[in-house]
Amino acid sequence: MELADYSDYAVRLVNTEEPLRGRDSLISIDAIRKLFGPAGQMARRTMDTDLPRFRSVRTRLRAVFTAADEDDETGAVNLLNSLLLEFPVSPQISGHDFLDEEGRPRWHMHLADHSTNAAAGYAAISAMGLAFQLTKFGADRLGLCQAAPCRNVYLDTSTNRSRRYCSERCATRANVAAHRLRKRESAGND
Repeated sequence: MELADYSDYAVRLVNTEEPLRGRDSLISIDAIRKLFGPAGQMARRTMDTDLPRFRSVRTRLRAVFTAADEDDETGAVNLLNSLLLEFPVSPQISGHDFLDEEGRPRWHMHLADHSTNAAAGYAAISAMGLAFQLTKFGADRLGLCQAAPCRNVYLDTSTNRSRRYCSERCATRANVAAHRLRKRESAGND
């Protein structure tokens, strides 16, 4: 796994809440465990006491995306640095069971957390992933969906830095709404 790929953990956590719609899917231990995806070892450490911790981390990670979306790069960096100090990780070389053509392990970097609870571990790898993403690609690659009322976060991986929506669904919905508005305005001018 590339270190910047850990930023997906932050996206998954932040998008468990849709504040403008009043929706929150982070309501149980099972919901937390789903966030980990294939990283089952950390998910097994999840306990009831982690739910408020995950929500707190989610709020702080959303603030990073919001600052970046508002072109406050320094603010985003300061928020991330605060998370990195509070939730440290250690790089670790890993080979798993993957072998290259010559039978050697495919060595790659992982982030090893040494936290005492699942929320702190998740926060650590999320913050580190966002830090790598921000330093490698820029704060303008962290965004909030522009389709109202959606405010999901996303990582812009487009080649021309043009992404404005969290998903194809939101992009289509926004484009249809804009098209209908133009048609109404055009009809009103006739």
